[in-house]
Amino acid sequence: MPLYEFVCTRCGATFEQLVRSANNLDGVLCPTCQSTQVQKKLSTFAFRGGNQRQLANARTPCAPGGA
Repeated sequence: MPLYEFVCTRCGATFEQLVRSANNLDGVLCPTCQSTQVQKKLSTFAFRGGNQRQLANARTPCAPGGA
């Protein structure tokens, strides 16, 4: 089951909960006020980049003619 982040529209609390389906929020209660008036927050993700030299080289344009 995926872990989703929610915000309670009644008290403003933010919390995480395991939910079987992102489309079915039945049974999701705010742990602070017990309200069912919750909204799933937009998920973000982390990106772990490579070393800075590789990133710098990736931004360097190619020479004319592809050489």
